[in-house]
Amino acid sequence: MAPNRGSQQFDGDAMPEFGSRESEDTLTDLRKASTEEDVEEYEVSALEEAQKFLADQAEQAQNFTVRGVLVGLAIGVVICFSNTYFGLQTGWVSGMTMPAALIGFAFFKTIAKHIELPFTPVENVLVQTVAGAVGTMPLGCGFVGVMPALNYLLKPEENGPLSLPAGKLIFWSLGICFFGVVFAVPLRKEVIIREKLKFPSGTATALVISVLHGGGDDAKIARHECGLEVARRRSADMLRSRSRSHDILRRSSSLSGVLHDGAGNLQATPTMPNESDQYLHGTNDFDHQSNWKIEIRLLATAFGVSAIYLHDVPIFGLPLAEGWLWTLNPSPAYVGQGIIMGPATTLHMLLGAVVGWGMLSPLAKNSGWASGPVDDWTSGSKGWIVWVSLAIMLADSIISLGWLILRPLIEHGPRWYHEAREHLGSNTIRRFFSFQQAGRGSYTALEASERLGSNDLRSRSASNSRRRTGKDEPIEMDAPPEHLVPNRVVLGLLILSVAFCVLAIRVVFGSLIPYYAIFLSLVLALLLSIMGVRAQGETDLNPVSGISKLTQLVFALVVPGSNPNAVTINLLAGAISESGALQAGDMIQDLKTGHLLGASPKAQFYGQMIGSAVGAVVSAGVYKLYTSVYKVPGGMFQVPTGYVWIFTARLVTGKGLPHMAWQWALGAGCVFALSTALRISGQGKWWQAWIPGGIAVAVGVW
Repeated sequence: MAPNRGSQQFDGDAMPEFGSRESEDTLTDLRKASTEEDVEEYEVSALEEAQKFLADQAEQAQNFTVRGVLVGLAIGVVICFSNTYFGLQTGWVSGMTMPAALIGFAFFKTIAKHIELPFTPVENVLVQTVAGAVGTMPLGCGFVGVMPALNYLLKPEENGPLSLPAGKLIFWSLGICFFGVVFAVPLRKEVIIREKLKFPSGTATALVISVLHGGGDDAKIARHECGLEVARRRSADMLRSRSRSHDILRRSSSLSGVLHDGAGNLQATPTMPNESDQYLHGTNDFDHQSNWKIEIRLLATAFGVSAIYLHDVPIFGLPLAEGWLWTLNPSPAYVGQGIIMGPATTLHMLLGAVVGWGMLSPLAKNSGWASGPVDDWTSGSKGWIVWVSLAIMLADSIISLGWLILRPLIEHGPRWYHEAREHLGSNTIRRFFSFQQAGRGSYTALEASERLGSNDLRSRSASNSRRRTGKDEPIEMDAPPEHLVPNRVVLGLLILSVAFCVLAIRVVFGSLIPYYAIFLSLVLALLLSIMGVRAQGETDLNPVSGISKLTQLVFALVVPGSNPNAVTINLLAGAISESGALQAGDMIQDLKTGHLLGASPKAQFYGQMIGSAVGAVVSAGVYKLYTSVYKVPGGMFQVPTGYVWIFTARLVTGKGLPHMAWQWALGAGCVFALSTALRISGQGKWWQAWIPGGIAVAVGVW
């Protein structure tokens, strides 16, 4: 399953904003901007201030510290145990970067008197980056789905089951845990700096870190992005005012809290500060400095209560519990997972549970389609309804990923074409492959007649900021070049990580999977991870499950069903693509948090690499520990995701389905293909939340 990033889902227009007080100052400045040149000068001034903030933050020694890495690793190990446990039970894992930031802050706050270097927001970013990298490895390395399928669910005629020792599990994990992280680095420029995708959980985590550390200037970059966007719109409004009526200008300006007076000047309108602004600037009565101990005690109490575990409570009576598995597991840990996922996702999962276990399971049993015991994955209704769940998941994935392919082409195709022409004309591609870092070109002295005054220079800078695509192109604000990961490092590490991945797979699985299949799966992983990153930036959900299923469908066309290893190849190919998409999405989400707080992208990248390496080793050990202590599949760990993986592989490779399963699966797929299309078309509309999400419903069904 796709990991929930450990925060509540935020609607794009309702996400918390940074810095209302500075926003008022911005609007005050804009009132004086009655000409396009004034707005351009404001843009350049704001850009210079934002760049200075980014440079100052990136220079802090706390961007990368041994203590920050160690604390992040410790928190990540705890998350890794939790995610492996819940993943083997439910198939759902959580990145939990926001809780990681809270726990890291609580720890350093406790020992603040004993450390010389203060704990700052950029170090908190490092802690949550490392912790998230470790914590998501159970999913990234396949230990909640693919590995249980290979180890326990493969049939002898499929050359299974495969029993792998701990050493090979660790080598497999290390082989697939790096390439997605490296590939995410080039995507940062497009999705964070240029397009400024929202990445709601990353933005929310930045807000939480800013609040924890007292607000102030810690979110200045977000305020500058907001101010520059307002200024850019005002400039466009003034150009349109020459050909449009003042009424049109009034409507467009009111969207940003700015109105024109009768003379055409900009006027700031009063805005109601929201609760998040009050927290940021200390205007709320809640005193974070004096009351943080209360919050820590509450956290410790909640942690202790979560240890209480109740299992299979027969709330509908013993006959229904024994005959139809209608029971309740009221574990506080599940309650916590529900809080993290949010009401929309959990309600959709509840709908899936009601449809799957309250309607389809009795129907399949009483109709004779699944005549075995209800809890039997092979002949019982438990296994029968998984096929319906699979169809829902595949339909949702195909529609969602198809739109992710088309939407950038529709919205950004003309700009990309324009940029490609300019790049080809300016030898940018040649510069990239000669490893010249952006922003470090050569300079020549200007003749006296060519030297510009300061005003001319500022005007030229404002003009150059738009030269690529015209007036509506956002001004780019980024960390200094020395704090970015150099192109030569990215290219070198990408080649090494891909080569290491190929080596690890061949060492662990030998000739079971041919070289061409490994390379094809890596290519698909890199391409599909772009879709995953865009989906996460726009919707806060990285559809790694859908990406893996799409890869399995492709490999069903590439590898013939007559191949005795077809199912194994299909499973491994899907695991590689899922790992790449998960790592890339996790890295970009953390980079968004770091960008809003001014953290060094290079420090975050190396922190993520360290966390991924440690997480790969730890997750392999935790998986081996759980599977050696508990029976898999069994009462504690039923590995539903493992069954989904193996059933998908058998389905796409031509294996038979249970009686009447394909008819119901086809119908469910059609219904949720339409519902997914409705959800896409209803982005930002009030009724969109009432349309069930396919992935969440599919999880509830199984």
